[in-house]
Amino acid sequence: MLDIKIIREHPEIVKESQKKRGLPVEDIDKILEIDKEWRSLKEEVDKLRARRNKLSEEINKAKKQKKSVEDLLKEAKEIPEILKEKEALLKEKEEKRGELLLEIPNLISKEVPVGDASKNKVLKEYGKIPKFKFKPKDHADLLENLDLLDTKKASEVAGSRFYYLKGDLVKLNFAIINYALDFLKSKGFTLMQTPYMLRRKALSGAIPLAVFEEMIYKIENEDLYLIGTAEHALNAYYSNETISAKELPIRFAGISPCFRKEAGAHGKDTKGIFRIHQFEKVEQFVFCRPEDSKKEFELILNNSIELYKKLEIPFRTVLLSSQDMGRVPTKTVDLEGWFPSQNSYRELGSCSNCLDYQARRSNIRFQDKGELRFVHTLNNTAIATERMMVCICENNQQADGTIKIPKVLWPYTGFKELKARNKK
Repeated sequence: MLDIKIIREHPEIVKESQKKRGLPVEDIDKILEIDKEWRSLKEEVDKLRARRNKLSEEINKAKKQKKSVEDLLKEAKEIPEILKEKEALLKEKEEKRGELLLEIPNLISKEVPVGDASKNKVLKEYGKIPKFKFKPKDHADLLENLDLLDTKKASEVAGSRFYYLKGDLVKLNFAIINYALDFLKSKGFTLMQTPYMLRRKALSGAIPLAVFEEMIYKIENEDLYLIGTAEHALNAYYSNETISAKELPIRFAGISPCFRKEAGAHGKDTKGIFRIHQFEKVEQFVFCRPEDSKKEFELILNNSIELYKKLEIPFRTVLLSSQDMGRVPTKTVDLEGWFPSQNSYRELGSCSNCLDYQARRSNIRFQDKGELRFVHTLNNTAIATERMMVCICENNQQADGTIKIPKVLWPYTGFKELKARNKK
């Protein structure tokens, strides 16, 4: 959530950010209009409260001087009724302004390219794209031929975009998770396994829920939503709390399943486990002082780059454009892996700086020399495991249909390649 002071004092900056995102500037005008009404009412309410307090003194003084207090008593009787009406209206305006504020996206960083996805900026490429002496298969054919993946049965019992992982593919999934957790622990991150569900208030502390609601699953007749990422649960950990400045930065490595409807993706990437409703993810999440957020952004981005290098996949970093990034970050860099079957780079994860946007929504502050300030929050997909498995499998497939496993995972898997499940 943006600071109302920024909208009041620099509406042109906020409107320019809206334009860059391709969103209407009229939303800002609505907030300014309601805020003006709120401030006018607030002034009236403050004057009435002050007058109410002053009346008691005037009545006592008049009584001591043997003067008539009839008019004063009449005014004293009328003020509470007027005040009650004004306070109710003030609360109504404040709530309406708050609702509108919650839906305004974060301000776009000056570094972000303006435009749609075609304006995304490739920052750097890593690793070598493999050259096959045979026609490479997509991951679904590879893994189904090895009897390690079954999406057909899963679609019968759960619907499309679900799956059964089988045999050593299950071990590979957990190997990636455990390796990523060990890696981040070695970097000083605190490991966190989060709740898999959140209440509406906790969830709205991380995201504008009205925009994201169609993407997440709600538990019927309960105030609970299945999380789409551990980021939201990690953000909620310090909601309505004041963190000691000495504790900052706080760096979490969260592990959780993620549940997403993938609304709007109908007919896209329907084969296999590239785009699914349920997957596991290791998430980096940081709470820090405002002046440190740029440094923390580079730290968590470099962690992911190092992880991906060790997993021996070809990938690149991409600075997202103003209309391709989410509403919460000020800046996002995607990490995209190379997928031979698609002959293209596709998203594996993202790294975002959210400034104080989530902290304001969730009321997360720190004490700084007697002053309460909002922290900055950052998040980064260290590893989304199913999609990473797809990338590993496609880039390391062999002519005989087996799949080489990155060396760094051998201690976690206990094997060096994926073979057909009925072969030893």
